[in-house]
Amino acid sequence: MKFDRVRLRNFKCYADADLELDRGVTVIHGLNGSGKSSLLEACFFALYGANALDRTLDDVVTIGEEEAIIELWFTHDGGAYHVRRRIRATGERATTAECVLETPEDTIEGARDVRREVTSLFRMDSEAFVNCAYVRQGEVNKLINASPGQRQDMIDDLLQLGKLEEYRERASDARLGVKSVLDDKRGSLSELESQIEQKEEKDLHARLNDHKSDLKETQSEIERFEDNEETARETRERAVEILDTYEEKRDELESLDEDIEELESEISQTERERTEHGERVRELRERVEDLESTVADLLADTDLDAADDEAIAARLDELDAEDDELQSELSDAQTQAQRFDTQTENLSQRVEELRERASEKRERADELDAEADDAEADLESYREKLEALGEQVEAEKAAFEDAPVEFGEAESYLENRREELTDLREREQELTAELTSLRDSIEEAEELLEEGKCPECGQPVEDSPHVDSLDADRERADELDAELSDVRERREAVESDIETAQRLRDAEQAVESKRENRRNVEQLVENKESSVAEKREEAAELREAADELEADAADKREDAEALREKAADREARVEELEAEREAVAEQQERLEEIRSVREDIADAEDDIERHREKRASLEDQNDLRRDRLADKRERRSDLRESYDEQKVETAREDKREAEDYLEKVEVKLETLREKRDDLQSAIGGVESEIEELERLRDRRDDLAERVESLESLRDEAAELQEMYGDLRAELRQRNVEQLEEMLNEVFDLVYQNDSYARIELDGEYELTVYQKDGETLDPEQLSGGERALFNLSLRCAIYRLLSEGIEGTAPMPPLILDEPTVFLDSGHVSQLAELVASMRELGVEQIVVVSHDDELVAAADDVVWVEKDSVSNRSTVERREAVLKAAD
Repeated sequence: MKFDRVRLRNFKCYADADLELDRGVTVIHGLNGSGKSSLLEACFFALYGANALDRTLDDVVTIGEEEAIIELWFTHDGGAYHVRRRIRATGERATTAECVLETPEDTIEGARDVRREVTSLFRMDSEAFVNCAYVRQGEVNKLINASPGQRQDMIDDLLQLGKLEEYRERASDARLGVKSVLDDKRGSLSELESQIEQKEEKDLHARLNDHKSDLKETQSEIERFEDNEETARETRERAVEILDTYEEKRDELESLDEDIEELESEISQTERERTEHGERVRELRERVEDLESTVADLLADTDLDAADDEAIAARLDELDAEDDELQSELSDAQTQAQRFDTQTENLSQRVEELRERASEKRERADELDAEADDAEADLESYREKLEALGEQVEAEKAAFEDAPVEFGEAESYLENRREELTDLREREQELTAELTSLRDSIEEAEELLEEGKCPECGQPVEDSPHVDSLDADRERADELDAELSDVRERREAVESDIETAQRLRDAEQAVESKRENRRNVEQLVENKESSVAEKREEAAELREAADELEADAADKREDAEALREKAADREARVEELEAEREAVAEQQERLEEIRSVREDIADAEDDIERHREKRASLEDQNDLRRDRLADKRERRSDLRESYDEQKVETAREDKREAEDYLEKVEVKLETLREKRDDLQSAIGGVESEIEELERLRDRRDDLAERVESLESLRDEAAELQEMYGDLRAELRQRNVEQLEEMLNEVFDLVYQNDSYARIELDGEYELTVYQKDGETLDPEQLSGGERALFNLSLRCAIYRLLSEGIEGTAPMPPLILDEPTVFLDSGHVSQLAELVASMRELGVEQIVVVSHDDELVAAADDVVWVEKDSVSNRSTVERREAVLKAAD
């Protein structure tokens, strides 16, 4: 299985990324926190969704964005696959908006179906796949520092044996839970049997028959009294009906009296209102006469003959037209006056500006002349400095007249002497060490000879063939001593040459510095000379410009005076036009007042007509009221003649007697009904107890069956608990054998030229390292770098075991190492590269290493650079082929 390509949009720290991955070793390179591990999490998320991450969907979408898209192309078992997930984060929580898996045979949609298909395809769920493929950052450190028990739990979790222990504990909890429930159910069963015995002792059926007999007798008596009560109620209702009829007649008489009185009052009130309307008509006629007199007075002040609406409207139109003409002329005059004032003011300001600019230019010309004078004074000092620097350069170059090298070759000469000195010192150290060792050997051999023994084998001299070798050692020591003296002499000479070369190099550097200073001063002289000429020329130009500005100011002053006279003429015309408009406005106001008074006259005449109509309407209303008043007086007379007082008194007596009987019978019925209710309640209680007895018997039978089932379930849980324990032990032993074999394969490839022979792994994951001499080592006795590499080898072996399975048939997923060099020193990084190479030899098609260590780049087939923008906080990815070429 191999990742081919991953494309991201708004996934965590990536706004937009597209990366292709090839076979072999790919190093994802970049600074800490740049987003390297997020690329791998994207691959896992594409396959399994949020189940593959210790996060929720809300953590997947980039902060501030509404959706994220994750796509992964991968190859598995020779077939090409493509999975796409789109996450929307627009509601209260993020949701999967799209999830599609394209396989060589079909297209699968839906997050659950895709996850099920991927699990079936790899024969691993999300936890198994991530544990297999992903060696997380810091995981190796945990394996290094863990106690044996902790290491056993971690490896069991990686191999998913921890789930079996979890299942065993669940089975144990289930067994204890079933036992607790069983004990509770047994107690409940015993309590039920006790309750059933108590109820059977009450003889409930006999009590029920007695209560039903008493209830029948009570019900018969209640029915008899209810019949008598109904007869009394009918008598009372007849009496009430008679009383109500006569009561209605009396109420109607009272109502008629009130209506007659009300009608008489309304007729009087209406007559008063008619009188008020007549008085209002007289007042309005007087107001009309006053208003007509006012119109005549106003008309006399106008040039109209009559005050009709058409004449007034025509004259107002003429005045409006005249006012419009005056307004137009007035507006033009005001505009012209304003324009002349503005132009005059602008010209005045322009005159002042021209005079100020001319003054500024003359001042600037004076400043430029002064600056030119200062620059000419500086030029002389710069020329003197140039001459002094030339003399200093010649003085420094004089040091090379008797030197062993030419000017410009001191740096190269110094480097050659230093290299020669390094070689001589190394040779001196080698000769010193060899001579010291040889002299110690000669001294030891001479001591053995004095004792009469061979200096090489320790045997008596007469029996040993090695006695003559001592003379050869002495000769060799003399040769080494002579060579050492020559080397020391040459070293001292070279050290002297180096001192000379350093002085010459310093002189060269001083010459170059002074030459650079001289070039700078020459440039300053050139710039100053150019600046003086430019300043003189600019000062002359500024004075000419000042003269032109002053002449222009004089012309503008004359134009301003002419415009000021025109503005005064226009302002006088404005005053004339405003007076004419005021006269027109007075005529318009007088005509409008006449029109307003005429409208008031029309309104008053309308009011007069309205009051006349209202007075006639009130007269009609009173005529109708008088007719109704006569009818009501006639009805009142008829009712007074038909009212019978004796019949009313008899009806009242019948009603009293019926109500007395009803009151007494109600008490009796209430007593009988309470007795009936008590009997019915007693019957219901007995029937409930009988039903409860039957329910208790049913519950006892059900509970007895439940107790029997729980006893069986408890036994099954105990068997399941034991089975999970045995299965974990069996699988661990099989894993240990397989893991030990794979670990030694990886170990041999990494340490094949070292002093370690093999590794032994026992059933508790205790590790023992065997050296080639047969001695054993605990992993804790290895150096820190060796232990880190040793645990990486163990983790790679676990990867093989998980990917191949116990039967060794599953295809290998990519192997991902996240920051594996954290606990490695530089000397072990090369062995890490060998470990990576060994995994390729064992058939791993694709290996991805996440690291910010530059040393791993040389071992990579591809390099992916990850970089985060410090401003936008967004990461980008780039394949760096140039980096690989440089490393090669």
